Order: sequence, then C-alpha cells, then structure tokens
Amino acid sequence: MTISETTRLSRFSKFIIVTVLTLFAVYFLVPFYVMLVNSVKPLSEIQGGNMLALPREFSFDYWVKAWKTAQVGVNATGLRPYFFNSVKIVIPAVLLSTLFGSFSGFVLSKWRFKGDNLLFGLILFGCFIPFQIVLIPMARVLGILGIAGTTSGLVLVHLAYGVGFTTLFFRNTYANLPDELVQSAQVDGAQFMKIFTSIILPTSAPVIAVTIIWQTTNIWNDFLFGVSFGDSRSQPMTVALNNLVQSSTGVKEYNVHFAGAIMAALPTLFIYIVSGRYFVRGLMSGSVKG
Repeated sequence: MTISETTRLSRFSKFIIVTVLTLFAVYFLVPFYVMLVNSVKPLSEIQGGNMLALPREFSFDYWVKAWKTAQVGVNATGLRPYFFNSVKIVIPAVLLSTLFGSFSGFVLSKWRFKGDNLLFGLILFGCFIPFQIVLIPMARVLGILGIAGTTSGLVLVHLAYGVGFTTLFFRNTYANLPDELVQSAQVDGAQFMKIFTSIILPTSAPVIAVTIIWQTTNIWNDFLFGVSFGDSRSQPMTVALNNLVQSSTGVKEYNVHFAGAIMAALPTLFIYIVSGRYFVRGLMSGSVKG
C-alpha cells in the first residue's frame, strides 16, 4: 500500500469516526435540547405540538415557579427545600465515604495482615448487593438509631453503601505504589498517620477526583433510598421531582416539569463539565485496575 493510499484510508477512517460520534452526540443532546427550549415556552406553545421549535415567547417564570411555588406532593414549596436536602445529604456522605475509603484502601494495600484478602473480597461482595435487599434491614437500623426520616439517616445509608466502592478505588490505586515508599518511612520512624498524610495522600489527587465524582453522581441521582428512608421534610431532589410531576392536577404544566428536571440534572452536569478530565485521568492512573 502506497503512502497516498494510507493517507486516504486514514482520512476516511477519521471521517467515519467523527460522523459516528456526531450522531451519538446529537442522539444524547436532543432530549436535553427539548427540555431546555420547552422550559421557557408558554404551555400553549408546547400543546401546539412542535416541541423542537424555539420559543416565540421566552420566559423564565416557569423556572421560578418550579423553584419556589410549584406543587410538590401536598406542599406548594417548589423544589428549593429539596434541593438543599440533597446538598445536605451529598456533601457529608461524599466527604466521609472518601475519607473512610482512603484509610481502608491504604490499610488493605500497604498494611497487610492475616485475612486481608478475605476482608477485601467481602467488601467487594457488598458493593454488588442489590439495593432492594438492604431496605428492610437498613430501615430497622435507622429506627434503632432514631434517625429514620432524616437527612442524617440518608447520609448514613449512602456512607454504608458507598464506602465499599471508595475502598476499591483507593486500594487499587495504592497497590500500584512502590512498597519501598512505606518501608523507608517506617525505617525513619514514621507512624501510620504520618505516612498516610505525608507520602500517600499527596499522590491521591486523581483517585480522590474519581471518588468524589462517582459518589456525588450516585448520591445526587439516587431515588430508591430517598423515597424509602426520607420523609416530606428530608426527601432529596429526585423524589421531589417525581412528586412534582405526579401531583399536578388539572392541566399538566410541562414547562414547569422540564424546568424542574433540568434543575435536578444541573449539579452533576456541572461536575462532569468542570472535572470530567480529572475523572478520566484518575481512571487511567489505576483506580479501577485490579
């Protein structure tokens, strides 16, 4: 094959790849476009049938209504209190699961002890237990602790279910670090916390990014735990969005529903746009390699 033929084949391959990726991008972005343009349209335009058309009358009133005054269940509070419920659940659950996962990952990778592989296997097994199986035992635990129907209870639920994944990420990353780093520090008299904070933690930025993105996305988008263990004052954004759509009476306010759906998606979308490259970098650094 000549150089010119190779060049043409390479250009054709690139064209095919770009075309396929463009089609996929359009496929995934069209629903978001539909939600966005219809969230600023009057209901009469939406009922006209052309949901792909740009709005003739542009207004953010429907966003304001979804945020402040929309009927969510029996309360006309909008999505605002439930948004902050999600924030109060996500931040401590992500921080604590990342902290505990980093400690346990360090111990399981560099402080070997009898039965450590069995313990790690049990942690991995816990990662793949279906959510539905733990609902009744978890409800019992939350009742005994007196935190059922609270954001603190939901934080505990997500911490218990997320620490297995964070341990997996950190353990596999730390396993790729040379053992000599820890051994030389031990020879110099460094203890556990000194080794962790001075040697291990400074190398953990990529896997910390992976863990934060993973946990934030999973917890923010959770519906099952929120609807099972939350009450009307502690339910997260996803449950409130479902209640907003289901509790509408009379005419369905699709523009308000679209605005609410975008509000629910914006935080995780923002995280991926801002820190998506760190997520890929963290994965490539070995955070999910065995």
